[in-house]
Amino acid sequence: MPCEGGVPHYAPHEAAAQVQLLPLWHLTHEGTRIRREFTLPDFRTAIKLLNNVAALAERERHHPDLHLESYSRVWIEIYTHAIGGLSSNDFVLAAKIDAIAPPASPPPHPA
Repeated sequence: MPCEGGVPHYAPHEAAAQVQLLPLWHLTHEGTRIRREFTLPDFRTAIKLLNNVAALAERERHHPDLHLESYSRVWIEIYTHAIGGLSSNDFVLAAKIDAIAPPASPPPHPA
């Protein structure tokens, strides 16, 4: 269900607990948003991800901020605009994005 306002946003400790369930996401903007970053192999793959997330967002009626930089770097930021912070809907949408996104690249190995 889309959030149209009138509910409090998560407190910082609540947001921190929720984001632990989504290991590919992290808190930004003093704990009022969540963000995931992708480095994709090429421009076409980056645009495909953005289009897939846009279609999902339309179905969910919950629209994240989508960003493309340097042709293959994508980052997605989610928060509930109507309440100026995070709600349960944001974490649900993040999990749904994880389900449709390409697999995460493994972290670089230390030298």
